[in-house]
Amino acid sequence: MNRIISSTILAAAAALAGCDQSDHNLSATGPYDPQANAAANAAAVTLPPAIAASKAYRCKDNSLVYIDWYSDGSARVKASRTEAGTPVPAPTPDAAEPSPLTGSATATSITYNGKTCHL
Repeated sequence: MNRIISSTILAAAAALAGCDQSDHNLSATGPYDPQANAAANAAAVTLPPAIAASKAYRCKDNSLVYIDWYSDGSARVKASRTEAGTPVPAPTPDAAEPSPLTGSATATSITYNGKTCHL
């Protein structure tokens, strides 16, 4: 019985001996950052627009057009799913030349370079 109690006490003492007994002072300043001022004075970062929809359209000449619609109204038109594609900026009312793409992510038909295409 004494052997069990003494071995239990010895195990508890060994477990507690591994604990760090130093004071833990937390500081709001943290470690020195040499670029803290540069980061604080940097311009705000604007993220690229998110993809709102990716759709495939079939045109009247039986070709396929893949369009990634972005959240800012712009689009990326591709001839295949793996192609990088051609960016098409969002239409503006005061544009000097018309956009090659008419339609939106919610429309069932679009016109691209004079070709009418539908979902």
